[in-house]
Amino acid sequence: MRMNGYDYLEGIGMKTFIALLLLLPVIAGCATPSQIMLDAEVKRLCAIDGGIKVYETVRLPAERFKLGYLRLLSKDMAKPEDEYYYESSMSYIEKGNPEMWQLHFKIYRRVDNKLLGEAISYARRGGDIPGPWHDSSFMCPDRADVSDLEKRIFTKID
Repeated sequence: MRMNGYDYLEGIGMKTFIALLLLLPVIAGCATPSQIMLDAEVKRLCAIDGGIKVYETVRLPAERFKLGYLRLLSKDMAKPEDEYYYESSMSYIEKGNPEMWQLHFKIYRRVDNKLLGEAISYARRGGDIPGPWHDSSFMCPDRADVSDLEKRIFTKID
Protein backbone atom coordinates (compact mmCIF):
# COMPACT_ATOMS: atom_id res chain seq x y z
CA MET A 1 0.00 0.00 0.00
CA ARG A 2 1.34 3.42 -1.00
CA MET A 3 1.08 6.34 1.35
CA ASN A 4 0.82 9.91 0.21
CA GLY A 5 2.70 12.70 2.03
CA TYR A 6 -0.17 13.42 4.40
CA ASP A 7 -0.52 9.77 5.39
CA TYR A 8 3.20 9.67 6.12
CA LEU A 9 2.94 12.73 8.37
CA GLU A 10 0.09 11.13 10.26
CA GLY A 11 2.28 8.04 10.69
CA ILE A 12 5.07 9.93 12.46
CA GLY A 13 2.66 12.32 14.09
CA MET A 14 1.93 15.84 13.00
CA LYS A 15 3.07 17.18 16.39
CA THR A 16 6.43 15.44 16.07
CA PHE A 17 6.90 16.83 12.57
CA ILE A 18 6.08 20.39 13.68
CA ALA A 19 8.40 20.05 16.68
CA LEU A 20 11.24 18.98 14.37
CA LEU A 21 10.58 21.95 12.09
CA LEU A 22 10.67 24.31 15.05
CA LEU A 23 13.92 22.79 16.34
CA LEU A 24 15.75 23.11 13.01
CA PRO A 25 16.77 26.78 13.51
CA VAL A 26 17.96 25.99 17.05
CA ILE A 27 20.06 23.07 15.82
CA ALA A 28 21.47 25.19 12.98
CA GLY A 29 22.51 27.91 15.45
CA CYS A 30 24.47 25.60 17.74
CA ALA A 31 28.24 25.71 17.57
CA THR A 32 29.95 22.49 16.58
CA PRO A 33 33.05 21.21 18.43
CA SER A 34 35.31 22.24 15.53
CA GLN A 35 33.88 25.79 15.63
CA ILE A 36 34.36 26.00 19.39
CA MET A 37 37.99 24.88 19.10
CA LEU A 38 38.83 27.27 16.25
CA ASP A 39 37.02 30.19 17.88
CA ALA A 40 39.14 29.61 20.99
CA GLU A 41 42.27 29.60 18.82
CA VAL A 42 41.16 32.83 17.09
CA LYS A 43 40.77 34.45 20.55
CA ARG A 44 44.15 33.11 21.72
CA LEU A 45 46.03 34.39 18.67
CA CYS A 46 44.15 37.68 18.78
CA ALA A 47 45.29 38.19 22.39
CA ILE A 48 48.91 37.64 21.33
CA ASP A 49 49.22 40.04 18.39
CA GLY A 50 45.76 41.05 17.15
CA GLY A 51 44.68 44.65 16.83
CA ILE A 52 46.10 47.90 15.56
CA LYS A 53 49.61 49.20 16.25
CA VAL A 54 50.40 52.79 15.23
CA TYR A 55 54.09 53.68 14.99
CA GLU A 56 53.65 57.21 13.66
CA THR A 57 50.67 59.50 13.16
CA VAL A 58 50.48 61.84 10.18
CA ARG A 59 48.61 65.14 10.12
CA LEU A 60 47.31 66.12 6.68
CA PRO A 61 45.27 69.06 5.37
CA ALA A 62 41.49 68.59 5.45
CA GLU A 63 41.27 68.74 1.63
CA ARG A 64 43.15 65.41 1.46
CA PHE A 65 40.09 63.77 3.06
CA LYS A 66 37.70 64.34 0.13
CA LEU A 67 35.32 61.52 1.02
CA GLY A 68 35.75 61.87 4.76
CA TYR A 69 38.77 59.58 4.69
CA LEU A 70 42.12 59.38 2.94
CA ARG A 71 41.99 57.12 -0.11
CA LEU A 72 44.98 54.81 0.13
CA LEU A 73 45.83 52.34 -2.60
CA SER A 74 47.60 49.02 -2.32
CA LYS A 75 51.30 49.04 -3.20
CA ASP A 76 50.69 47.36 -6.55
CA MET A 77 47.91 49.87 -7.48
CA ALA A 78 49.58 53.04 -6.12
CA LYS A 79 51.23 55.48 -8.50
CA PRO A 80 54.82 56.66 -7.94
CA GLU A 81 53.49 60.06 -6.82
CA ASP A 82 51.27 58.54 -4.10
CA GLU A 83 52.87 59.41 -0.75
CA TYR A 84 51.36 56.49 1.16
CA TYR A 85 50.32 52.96 0.32
CA TYR A 86 49.29 49.77 2.07
CA GLU A 87 50.19 46.12 1.80
CA SER A 88 47.93 43.25 2.83
CA SER A 89 48.34 39.55 3.29
CA MET A 90 46.08 36.67 4.16
CA SER A 91 47.65 33.55 5.66
CA TYR A 92 45.60 30.41 6.11
CA ILE A 93 46.17 28.72 9.42
CA GLU A 94 43.65 25.98 8.65
CA LYS A 95 42.01 25.26 5.30
CA GLY A 96 38.84 23.32 4.66
CA ASN A 97 35.59 23.45 6.57
CA PRO A 98 36.00 25.10 9.00
CA GLU A 99 38.86 27.35 7.96
CA MET A 100 40.90 29.93 9.84
CA TRP A 101 43.19 32.70 8.64
CA GLN A 102 45.16 35.78 9.64
CA LEU A 103 44.71 39.15 7.90
CA HIS A 104 47.62 41.58 8.10
CA PHE A 105 47.56 45.18 6.84
CA LYS A 106 50.54 47.56 6.83
CA ILE A 107 50.62 51.24 5.85
CA TYR A 108 53.88 52.77 4.58
CA ARG A 109 55.19 56.21 3.69
CA ARG A 110 56.79 55.95 0.23
CA VAL A 111 59.58 58.52 0.59
CA ASP A 112 61.41 56.51 3.28
CA ASN A 113 59.44 53.23 3.19
CA LYS A 114 58.68 53.69 6.88
CA LEU A 115 56.04 51.42 8.37
CA LEU A 116 53.48 53.79 9.94
CA GLY A 117 51.23 51.14 11.43
CA GLU A 118 49.83 47.65 11.09
CA ALA A 119 46.61 45.81 11.82
CA ILE A 120 46.29 42.09 12.47
CA SER A 121 43.09 40.11 12.80
CA TYR A 122 42.12 36.45 12.85
CA ALA A 123 38.98 34.82 11.50
CA ARG A 124 37.15 31.50 11.34
CA ARG A 125 34.49 30.56 8.81
CA GLY A 126 32.43 27.40 8.45
CA GLY A 127 32.22 24.18 10.41
CA ASP A 128 28.43 24.43 10.56
CA ILE A 129 25.89 21.66 10.49
CA PRO A 130 25.09 21.20 6.77
CA GLY A 131 21.98 23.00 5.62
CA PRO A 132 20.60 25.72 3.37
CA TRP A 133 22.06 28.57 5.49
CA HIS A 134 25.25 30.58 5.10
CA ASP A 135 28.40 29.56 6.94
CA SER A 136 28.88 31.19 10.30
CA SER A 137 32.02 33.16 11.06
CA PHE A 138 33.94 34.66 13.94
CA MET A 139 36.57 37.40 13.84
CA CYS A 140 38.82 39.05 16.40
CA PRO A 141 39.23 41.97 16.88
CA ASP A 142 36.13 43.52 15.36
CA ARG A 143 37.82 46.57 13.86
CA ALA A 144 41.28 45.88 12.47
CA ASP A 145 41.17 46.33 8.71
CA VAL A 146 43.01 48.83 6.52
CA SER A 147 40.33 51.53 6.86
CA ASP A 148 40.44 51.27 10.67
CA LEU A 149 44.24 51.48 10.58
CA GLU A 150 44.08 54.46 8.22
CA LYS A 151 41.75 56.35 10.59
CA ARG A 152 44.22 55.85 13.45
CA ILE A 153 47.30 56.96 11.49
CA PHE A 154 46.02 59.95 9.50
CA THR A 155 44.39 62.96 11.14
CA LYS A 156 43.11 66.24 9.70
CA ILE A 157 44.78 69.57 10.29
CA ASP A 158 41.96 72.01 11.03
